[in-house]
Amino acid sequence: MKPLQTSSGDVLADRRADYAEMLFGSGDHAAAAELMLGALELVPQWALGWFRLGEMHEAASDKAGAAKAWRHALELEPEDRFGAGLKLELIGEAGPGGAPPSAFVEALFDQYAPKFDDSLVNRLAYNVPALLDAAIRVVHPGRFPSASDLGCGTGLMGEKLRPYCDHLEGYDISAGMLNVARGKGVYDRLVKADLQTLAYDGAQVDLVAAADVFMYVGTLEKVTATAASMLREGGLFAFSVEYWRGEGDLILQPSRRYAHSENYVRSVLNQNALTLLSLETHIIRLDRGQPIEGLIVIARKDLSAR
Repeated sequence: MKPLQTSSGDVLADRRADYAEMLFGSGDHAAAAELMLGALELVPQWALGWFRLGEMHEAASDKAGAAKAWRHALELEPEDRFGAGLKLELIGEAGPGGAPPSAFVEALFDQYAPKFDDSLVNRLAYNVPALLDAAIRVVHPGRFPSASDLGCGTGLMGEKLRPYCDHLEGYDISAGMLNVARGKGVYDRLVKADLQTLAYDGAQVDLVAAADVFMYVGTLEKVTATAASMLREGGLFAFSVEYWRGEGDLILQPSRRYAHSENYVRSVLNQNALTLLSLETHIIRLDRGQPIEGLIVIARKDLSAR
């Protein structure tokens, strides 16, 4: 993937943008937006600058200004690596998309990869791999001949699975995350793949895991069908979601992550002949100091359930 252009390429414009960020950090959001707009007059093709302008307008409670800036960022960057479309959805200026742009997810985790483990585990009290590992072992205390780790990231879930999986594969959209995972040496095979479009044609496996992944997928019908197709009969599907207790199947949150309802999870599993074995509610991480509630789910592929 082409690297994100964090600099405008113009020294004067970058200086104005830096001043705008200083004002933004001090809480003067309207002044920051005005100065950023001045920078963009010098470099009107700078997509990231327009995205940041939208965030400054949003913080200044200028919804119309934010929407205009994000739409322009989308025109300049149709792949939407900045997630402008998600921001438009969150302020009610775009309909529900049901999934984040793949380019946004890839760029986010490529950028995050070098500091991912430290940030998530040590600073955000992230514990999904440990929770999923414990739930798997209750249902199936023995070994698995083969397993697939969807959205494997840097291999935090793989480190838990490796001791009792004879063959372990990992799939992730981010090359940066895969590079970190490769260095840990816990996977027999790593594959760069977008879970929203993954067409699996390999041998069926005994376990499919997806730790802290589906909040970056959105609607679950397609990825659940893919997981079911990967599993042999009797195989386990272990995953987590952020828990949505409100109305509807799922919701896009201000974090630009999706949360899913328990009824929706149950329904999607049922549609794919996956029998629910356990569903537990846990605090899965912190976000800005606040606990995030999640569901830890184990299901079994059972063709007779149809």
